[in-house]
Amino acid sequence: MAESAVRGSRDDNSSEPRKRTSIPTFYRQVVAELRKVVYPTQEQLVTYFIVVMVFVIVMMALISGLDLAFGKLAFAIFTGGDDI
Repeated sequence: MAESAVRGSRDDNSSEPRKRTSIPTFYRQVVAELRKVVYPTQEQLVTYFIVVMVFVIVMMALISGLDLAFGKLAFAIFTGGDDI
């Protein structure tokens, strides 16, 4: 029932074949959609880059710390805890 509400869907009882879009029409539609894209300014791009890099560095530090801690814990468990 929900599938019939999807845009572009058709009934299974329909005997008419689906019409394919021609290559030039498809190209025009792609170009028209790309004209709607809002590209970020250089200031926004630099800001997004810095935010992403800070996030990646923080996640690397967190995962590295957890890896080191779990590695030492596993080493302590399997070697008897002498070399912590």
